Amino acid sequence: MSTILEGILEETALELDRRMGQLPLSRLERALASCDPVRDFPAALRGEGPVPRVIAEVKKASPSKGVIREEFHPVEIASDFEEGGAAAISVLTNERHFQGRLEYVSIIRRFVTLPLLRKEFIIHPYQVTESRVAGADAVLLIAAALDDSRLKECFGAAQALGLHALVEVHTAEELDRAISVGASLIGINNRNLRTFEVDLETTFELVKRVPEGKIVVSESGIDSRDDLLRLREAGVDSVLIGESLMRAWDIKAKVAELIGGE
Repeated sequence: MSTILEGILEETALELDRRMGQLPLSRLERALASCDPVRDFPAALRGEGPVPRVIAEVKKASPSKGVIREEFHPVEIASDFEEGGAAAISVLTNERHFQGRLEYVSIIRRFVTLPLLRKEFIIHPYQVTESRVAGADAVLLIAAALDDSRLKECFGAAQALGLHALVEVHTAEELDRAISVGASLIGINNRNLRTFEVDLETTFELVKRVPEGKIVVSESGIDSRDDLLRLREAGVDSVLIGESLMRAWDIKAKVAELIGGE
């Protein structure tokens, strides 16, 4: 039986073929000359304090929860994140399963100063290039979605364009692969993308295996300031939070509550 991830990747490949047919890479690359300088995503994730830096996620829906926020205004949400004290913003761009759009990256960039991470199921270097053109400062590369060759290829494409790459892992084997490719930003996803089950212990176990000097981001299942305090104690630099912020009535206040008004 195919997993949820496999189904998403098959659909992503079909959608990518369509986009590449409409806008060939050669034409897309011509737009690189007019791109703004890349904002320093890694620097935003480091810092002192009792809790990790927060990457706040603009996310309307998910495959497991359906629509999370009916009143969805990406620019307002991103602005609230920035005013609340987030260190960076993640923008979900997958349309079918998360009701995102790549254009959200470009729109949000015009109104906030924080670094932007494009969160997508990236399976081809073309998507890395379109991320740079759209205004992303970093891209998510999911180890579970990429074999060694394609992970190396996409990671190299990001480096060539000056983009930062957050390499996401869920197992010790995937962590070894991320380290092998040269990743300095390691995302530990507490959600198993094959079953969509969430367990925060994934971070507590894997962070022990991350070499010194890497920036560690814990993702998924983080809901409270207590979670942040525990993750900081374990050595986590940053956390990526989406659903709990998207469900908050006052997003700005929720971000401030999580970080303790820092």
